Amino acid sequence: MKISESANKKHAGRRSFLKRGVVAGAATLSSGFLINGISALGEDREKGSLSKGDAAILSFLAAAEILESDLWEQYWELSSATGVNSGFASPNPATGTKPALTGGNAAYTAALQILDGDMPQYINDNTDDEFSHANFLLAYLKSRGANTAELNLLVGPHFRTLAGSAATGSTKKGRLTNLTQLTIDTSFWGRYRTDDKNPDLGDTSFDQPVPTLNVGKHTAIPRTDADSNNADLINAIAFTAGFHFCFIEQGGTSLYPSLAQRVEDPEVLRIVLSIGPTETMHLQTWQDKAGNANTNPNGPPGNPPFTVHDPVNNSDVTFVDLHFNQPETLQANLIMPEPCPFLNRSFPICSIIRPTETKGVAMGAATALTNDGLFIGQTPEFFQLLTDLAADADRARP
Repeated sequence: MKISESANKKHAGRRSFLKRGVVAGAATLSSGFLINGISALGEDREKGSLSKGDAAILSFLAAAEILESDLWEQYWELSSATGVNSGFASPNPATGTKPALTGGNAAYTAALQILDGDMPQYINDNTDDEFSHANFLLAYLKSRGANTAELNLLVGPHFRTLAGSAATGSTKKGRLTNLTQLTIDTSFWGRYRTDDKNPDLGDTSFDQPVPTLNVGKHTAIPRTDADSNNADLINAIAFTAGFHFCFIEQGGTSLYPSLAQRVEDPEVLRIVLSIGPTETMHLQTWQDKAGNANTNPNGPPGNPPFTVHDPVNNSDVTFVDLHFNQPETLQANLIMPEPCPFLNRSFPICSIIRPTETKGVAMGAATALTNDGLFIGQTPEFFQLLTDLAADADRARP
């Protein structure tokens, strides 16, 4: 199901499924309700209610963080077989408790460590960050009197019906997001490495390091132990995950500064400008790791292309060694944003986050995640909720 731009138009009877009792009791939560044990009352309550626009922006960002929390927890469960894991400072927003180690999936963890030996630690930390973002935004919204009934739907069990992984290391619980049928647009790679193009100025064509990931469906986690026992396939699955990490975090990297241009309250601006750069730190980390995807990390320079067929999704993926004989737009270790045109091509090029155009950014993010395949199997009500949250955020004006 695709996110429709028509959702931006004013219409009556929106979120009708909420009125049919899907969130029984959620809409009547008192201002003192505890979100995962965190009091929603506090000093900030004295500041008064948020504007409708600021509440919509923070609600959409909270929804994005809840979705990220779900997908990152899946990656974490399967990647913690070895390596240092510092545990969690923040609880899972869906349970209110900190996840317990599952033992991980040894084959998947080893394949991820081809990208970097510290991958289990980095995945742990990224997951913890997303938990903290979701928890904070939920609590802050309640502290300012915002209605979080729709977000409680995402936090609760109603939409957590997707199967996820059945492989060793997974808790096999219901999920919000689907990591087994992804179509990953890797053009962000070329976008950040070009010095003469900017999507905010209308440029649309950027080089992709793994164009085959943008064709067909690909799994980024082992679905069963049969995937884990196939040496070539589990490597390809881990490499797919490495590029998906980048895809997810580059979205957040752009989303926060884009929506920051629409907020009113100085404190809300502070929140958005403080959380956003952590997404950028994630992006730069994952770019550095994904660029190491190749057949054999101990092999000779310039490993030959690595092609694997997935019989379940009936798809093929090919990874090339990005360290050798690549143009600048595909270079593995060029992980800092190249200067590019900004605002107007008459100005000197400047190293920036891109895109940061604010018009339609929330709907664009929702559409990108949908096109990624992240929500395959979700219900019409889920798509309606996501569309409505995005439309509300895009209508916000400073």
